Amino acid sequence: MGAAGFGALLLLLLLRAAPCPGQPAGDTVFQPSFIHMSGPRVNSFFLGNSSGVNFSIILSPRDAETGKLQLANCSGSQRAGDWNLDVTPGVNISKVTVSLSRSLELCLPNATECCPSPLCMVETLQVLACHGSVMLAQLLIQAEIFANSSFAGNVSENATIIPNQAFKPLGSCPCNLTAGACDVRCCCDLECTPDFQQLFSGSCFPGVFGGDVNPPYDQLCSSQPMEYTPEWFPFLCVQSSLDNTPFLGYFYHGSISTPKVPSFKIPLQTSPGKPFTGYREGDPIVTEEDEYFTVPQQSMAGQCVGNAPVAYLHNFDVKCLTSLESYKEGLPHSVRINSGTADFIQQNVVYRAITDRSKFITESDLLAAEVLCQNVTFAEHYKFIWKDMNIEQVNVTVFLGSLCDGEILTQRFTVEFLSLNSAHGEELFENPGYQVGKPVKAANLNASDPLGSLNIWQPAGRGLCASAADRPVLFGVDSYSGCILEVDINEDCSFLRGNVTEKLNALIQATHIGKRDNSSYTDLSDWVEIIRLDPFSSNVSTGGLKGFCPDIPANLNIHIIFAKVGAVQGIPLQEILAVQISYSTVLWQFQCGLGCRNTLSFLPITASVQFIEVPAQPPPPVTRYQKIYAEFDCNQNEVCWPQLLYPLTRFYTGEPYSQCLAKGLFLAFLVLLATVMSNPWFSKLWSR
Repeated sequence: MGAAGFGALLLLLLLRAAPCPGQPAGDTVFQPSFIHMSGPRVNSFFLGNSSGVNFSIILSPRDAETGKLQLANCSGSQRAGDWNLDVTPGVNISKVTVSLSRSLELCLPNATECCPSPLCMVETLQVLACHGSVMLAQLLIQAEIFANSSFAGNVSENATIIPNQAFKPLGSCPCNLTAGACDVRCCCDLECTPDFQQLFSGSCFPGVFGGDVNPPYDQLCSSQPMEYTPEWFPFLCVQSSLDNTPFLGYFYHGSISTPKVPSFKIPLQTSPGKPFTGYREGDPIVTEEDEYFTVPQQSMAGQCVGNAPVAYLHNFDVKCLTSLESYKEGLPHSVRINSGTADFIQQNVVYRAITDRSKFITESDLLAAEVLCQNVTFAEHYKFIWKDMNIEQVNVTVFLGSLCDGEILTQRFTVEFLSLNSAHGEELFENPGYQVGKPVKAANLNASDPLGSLNIWQPAGRGLCASAADRPVLFGVDSYSGCILEVDINEDCSFLRGNVTEKLNALIQATHIGKRDNSSYTDLSDWVEIIRLDPFSSNVSTGGLKGFCPDIPANLNIHIIFAKVGAVQGIPLQEILAVQISYSTVLWQFQCGLGCRNTLSFLPITASVQFIEVPAQPPPPVTRYQKIYAEFDCNQNEVCWPQLLYPLTRFYTGEPYSQCLAKGLFLAFLVLLATVMSNPWFSKLWSR
């Protein structure tokens, strides 16, 4: 009997758990099932199969007498009053969004469809999930929403006429900065309701900014006596209305110059925008997803950065070290690139296999019998075909090879910009000027072979000058490099000066520098001669003192002056105007180590390159009159003598010049009349 009863109970539970015909199986619930809503939109999730489930929303389900929730039914819809219900179905989870369609702005005078009080809405909502007439789940929402204190409406497109700030106040309430909303602490803002003004009535903005745009000034006759009243105040005070006040133009500053950002400050990168008007030199290239097109590049510290954006018309060739553990794939080649005119172009990719791995792989000594290998990218070569300010085509060559665990890979990435008018793979110099990052062209016009070089050091290893390599000077790139020279304690000072000068001069194997990137060796006008300031030849005697040499020319200074003389297809045309080379001397002294057992010391020698931009046209020279009569310049002196009779001059623009001249002549007549009448002979003449 007990076994039969247990079997009947088990059968009853199975029947209760089984779904009805046409009803979704499994437990269904809203997560979360209760939400306190304080904004115009809220989200919840319906967990379970939503196939055949109807969602509805019910407004104000509370009973007015008892305050309890009314019995919900499945006869509602997805809209109730100002509320909308949106459902995004999924496999086993659906997103439910409840949003408010009305405005939350405070009511202005004679306005409708707005919030009459700061607490705009207090309502109770129910969202039901029903299958037919059967309710599966219920979501309860308590909405308590306040009115917005910021403006979110439409701004009128009517043009606002701004008066001349020098003669009429720009506004009667300068602290009213937000249209259609109340500004905190701005008591003159007419959009602030009395309830809002009570919150900050004791801390309103004072002075002109707070609305007192025409305060009484000290020289006004109707103003209160000052603490230190001048003797002339009752007789020479100003009798005028507050509409004509010296505070007019209080916010009028005239012309404002934009500050120039120092060269050592790197501007912050902003989010990339679509360059619909075309690229300019140095602009980052943008993809279809409005993101930067990146290729690994070397940073200032010499390390490779994988997400470095490619700059328009800037070529580079970098090498990066990586291993199988740290290898990362770059930007996929399926990404389309913005051409500069809102059109998108696809990359033309060609894949090739690496046959000789010895140029890229550094073998490791610790290799196991079975190692893990993977097919990776060894090199990528990008060629951008450009015209004017747009990109016409992108060709990519990708070299693939096998990289095994324990090996070091030297990846190579090159980016080259070629003009659309290029022929046979060689770029035609449409823009003859220099571009940033390209080598400066040098020549030795006094030799049979005019090819010259202008280099700086690129130290390697211990940084000694004996093992240091060199690299060309790049246009527009300020550089500073050096190496270390080993000097013996018994070194002769004259020999040391000559040795240092010889190593510095070895960097400059040229007599002239090309004005432009396409300077011809046969045209002397295309070149500027290098101005050399020879090092100071010292005759100071050390008196036989060892390890001490003054006036060693250890620093080479290269100053290159250039200017932008025009533009070709929107790209600046930059030319080199002059090149100067000078030397800076130092005092070398032997540095003694522990016990002074070592007879060698180190002397660092450096080379610096600085590019100086000057105007293409020299500024007009200062005239002799400006030099002699500098005190009459009103822009440089506080006292302006040319404006002594200000109302009679052209500088005064408060009234028409004809009225000013008439009043001035009448005033001069009165002064002349007073002078004549004060003369003694006039009284005698009058008595007769």
